[in-house]
Amino acid sequence: MPHTVLLAEDDRAIRNALERALTLEGYRVTAVADGVEALAQVHRSRPDVLVLDVMMPGIDGLQVCRVLRAEGDRTPVLILTALVETADRIAGLDAGADDYVVKPFDVEEVFARLRALLRRAAPVAPVPAPEPVPEPRPGPSGRYVEAAGLRMDPQARRAWRGGRELELTRTEFELLELLIRHAGVVLEHATIYDRIWGYDFGPGSKNLAVYVGYLRRKLDEPGSPQLIHTVRGVGYVLREG
Repeated sequence: MPHTVLLAEDDRAIRNALERALTLEGYRVTAVADGVEALAQVHRSRPDVLVLDVMMPGIDGLQVCRVLRAEGDRTPVLILTALVETADRIAGLDAGADDYVVKPFDVEEVFARLRALLRRAAPVAPVPAPEPVPEPRPGPSGRYVEAAGLRMDPQARRAWRGGRELELTRTEFELLELLIRHAGVVLEHATIYDRIWGYDFGPGSKNLAVYVGYLRRKLDEPGSPQLIHTVRGVGYVLREG
């Protein structure tokens, strides 16, 4: 059965072109022109993935995402945005989006990101890393994973630093879980991209850096050591001090 996509884009030319491209790619597409219609459609019939433009009249794409997340709806969301500043991207992640594409975009990039979101949402075994990494570190109870003062419950998708619970998006949670399970090991950019997104965005991409930066903002505490460290030109590692 084809995957269902809800596309919300107020620009008619972009909406029609993307709807045709997605349909030809094999998706079953419902296209709407604004955020109000998008929410109404989701409540009628939940799609497999949402593609939301940011700048829409009335309720914009970020507001749609916030409403759905507040309702407990975890349907994957891909944001389309003409805003390229890091703060704008962070706003999208903070709203609960799982990924974003900057306009003007190549439709093949949209296809690739949708495939990755759908793979991550599907109940399948995780894709193995292209580089060998040590065995994960289970928590003492077998339910939690712990490292560097962090604790996660993967089944409940909850995480804490000390006694403070962290509010994480889907991508932030998966990135932090990967780092915790391999604490002390430097994970290369390509390995992280493959494990989290299922493909590499290329050497010029800032996607991973944006997510790491935002995750640091949620983890770091005044007077406490930074936990996620950058190994320049290689990747990232989770460790205290």
